[in-house]
Amino acid sequence: MIGKLNHVAIAVPDLAKATALYRDTLGATVSAPLDQPAHGVTVVFITLPNTKIELLYPLGASSPIAKFLESNPGGGVHHICFEVEDILAARDQLKATGARVLGDGNPKIGAHDKPVLFLHPKDFLGTLVELEQA
Repeated sequence: MIGKLNHVAIAVPDLAKATALYRDTLGATVSAPLDQPAHGVTVVFITLPNTKIELLYPLGASSPIAKFLESNPGGGVHHICFEVEDILAARDQLKATGARVLGDGNPKIGAHDKPVLFLHPKDFLGTLVELEQA
């Protein structure tokens, strides 16, 4: 069902500092910050030859990333994202096996302008999993 690893998302308490670390220290190509109001985050993508890293910074006090950073003030890995060929078929197959889809179960448009869903971390070894339509 799952395809390639699309990205690993890291919540960060200081987006400019984290961006500079990847750009200046590691020599990575980084995107400009992009606000995603529907998800309550500002994102920066680090492009690697085989995948991406997504830096997440809270956009507003009600951001889920703000809550994550309260528990993890230094930041940390927030989720992993896999591509799927058909997000609705993947959702239905996962739900049939007992996996829980977060939210109302319907895909939302993610930072890559493609449909995404999140799966409950308790169903995936404590890891929040994002699925993105390939």
